Amino acid sequence: MDMIPVKPERKAQLEDYAQRHGQDTAAALDDVLSAYLEWERQDFQEAVEGIREGYEDMKAGRTQPAGEAFEDLREKHGLSR
Repeated sequence: MDMIPVKPERKAQLEDYAQRHGQDTAAALDDVLSAYLEWERQDFQEAVEGIREGYEDMKAGRTQPAGEAFEDLREKHGLSR
């Protein structure tokens, strides 16, 4: 088994997590790493899909002037100019 160096503060966090979840540190690390990697995979796929959709919109002429888009965002989020 390969050893991966872990900072002491991260190891302490992992040990705390494992204890709270009734796991040993290896199982806790596997669970946490698996969950993070799945989240990262989904986030990446969503970003790629959003870029693809935006590109398709642009090619089809479904665009909006930047000033209007920024104004819409300001209104949507209650931001001042």
